[in-house]
Amino acid sequence: MTNSDQPWLAPTGACWCGCGTPVGTGSFFAPGHDKTAEAALLAARYGGSVARLLHHHGFDSGRSVLDAAVREGHWDRCTCGYTGAPASIDNHRRRCAG
Repeated sequence: MTNSDQPWLAPTGACWCGCGTPVGTGSFFAPGHDKTAEAALLAARYGGSVARLLHHHGFDSGRSVLDAAVREGHWDRCTCGYTGAPASIDNHRRRCAG
């Protein structure tokens, strides 16, 4: 799914993890609560298993989620093979000899 296929989301003024903490304009989460929400979703829907999450979305050792992230333009791949989010790739490329 590309960004253009996804619905526009609007911050509500309260943390989206469900804790009820007020957040600033334009924010979805209180600091660090995005990771709390991510872990809670993984637990609630996939029994805490990343493998089950990947399988549910059609990924496994033969269908790479990394390739999908690159193909859909969300991530990039260095010539050495390292794959990551834009900030991670930029940091990697500054140090990569490949």
